[in-house]
Order: sequence, then C-alpha cells, then structure tokens
Amino acid sequence: MAGRRILLINPNSNEATTAMMVAIARSAAADGFDIVGATATRAPTMIVSADALEAAATEVEEIARAASCACDGIIVSAFGDPGLAGIKAAMKLPAVGIGESAMLEAGENGRRFGVATTTPLLKAKIDALPEALGLRSHYSGTRFADGDPHELMRDPLLLRAALASTVEACIAQDGAEAVVIGGGPLGEAARELQPMFTVPVIAPIPSAVRRIIRLVTP
Repeated sequence: MAGRRILLINPNSNEATTAMMVAIARSAAADGFDIVGATATRAPTMIVSADALEAAATEVEEIARAASCACDGIIVSAFGDPGLAGIKAAMKLPAVGIGESAMLEAGENGRRFGVATTTPLLKAKIDALPEALGLRSHYSGTRFADGDPHELMRDPLLLRAALASTVEACIAQDGAEAVVIGGGPLGEAARELQPMFTVPVIAPIPSAVRRIIRLVTP
C-alpha cells in the first residue's frame, strides 16, 4: 500500500481552498496514502450556480486525464461532482465525488438524511444526486443557510453559526437522522459542526477519502 497517491481536484479556482481541502483529506487518510491537490483555473473562485458547475466539468476531466498516470485514485472536491461521470466513463482509475460519497455514507442502513449548505442556486443539482444514487426515499431535502455564500465564506464564525442553524432545521423540521454539509469549501466548518449535534454530521471530504481508499485498496 505504500506510495498510493490520491489526486484531489478542486473545481473552484481558489488555491487556498485547495490547500484547506487537501489538509482535511490528509488528516482523514490512512497511512501509506498521499493526497495531492490540483486547482481549476477557468472556474469561479467559488462555484455557486448550476451553469458554473456544468462548465467546470470539462476542466475537471482534463485535469484528471493529465494526471492519470501519476495517481491511483481521484477525488472530485465540489459537491455537485462536476466531471465525475466523464472521468468514470473515460478512465479505469477509481474516482469518487464528495457529493456522492457523503450521501452514500449518510444514507447507510436506510438512514434518513438531509443536506445543509449555502448555495440555493445549486438546489436542483443537489436534489438530483440522491435520485441518481438510488437514495431518494431516504432524502429529506436540502436547506440553505441565510446569507450570501461569498459573504459567509469570508467570516468563518458567521458561516459556522449559519450552518448550525441550517443543520438544526434539517433535524427538527425534516426529520433528518444524519446531515451532510454540502460543499468542499465548507470542509472546516463541517468538522467544527460535528461535535455540536447528536445526529451524525457528515463532512464530505473525509467521506470521499474513506471511499476512495476502499476502492484503491486490493
């Protein structure tokens, strides 16, 4: 298992976000796995719309193809999993997305789960994920934090408070038995929110790391 390398692709064009996500991924990785990051250059610094998510897919696939010989697995680290279907169709390399990984973990054993996030313009894309994964009957819906996504990202305390209220609503109003924090750039907030609730709060980057490790380990 020594020397296994996992490529984490950040579809958002923000190097600082990539560094944060790689650090979270490394803390979740098993011994013998190295996580390296790659950052998109043509996307917005934070993808908040369906059009931007779709547009990111092409570059994500290009990054994956260029790096395919130098890694053992790929993580697409944006919640709508842009480019993941194309990577899976074109390459034999194991690949996962943080959206699918988090939802699969959240829905284990028939558990009812919701999503808490900051990007209302991505609602249709998020709603489509549990449908594609065969989890629609377990999905209690997505709730969005109050406030502009970019403003929230600039203030970690405000972001955490807004997401905490959103997680609470998923549990109290929708009956969620687990809540996924929907977004790679929300990775640090997800980690901080976990101890605040009695139901599982699923951080998507560690979910993806656990899943890719299972796929690349013989």
